[in-house]
Amino acid sequence: MIQDTPDQSGRLERLVGPADQELSCEECFDFLDAYVELEVTGTAPSADARTPKMRAHLEGCSACRDDHDSLLAFVLSGRTDPG
Repeated sequence: MIQDTPDQSGRLERLVGPADQELSCEECFDFLDAYVELEVTGTAPSADARTPKMRAHLEGCSACRDDHDSLLAFVLSGRTDPG
């Protein structure tokens, strides 16, 4: 039997997503603004505590992760803009 290396396991998880992923892309999109706001402000409860399945979904879904990363970059750019 061929054993998966850590690199191969990571590739498989990125393709099929984590086993406990329960958040749909639509739900992810609905919560994304609030999630990013909590990430940026660092207020309690944390973004992961407020939306527990979001992190797993973002790790398993490249389309939603791209949306998250773009929104996060946009919000952070506005916070550092002196104007």
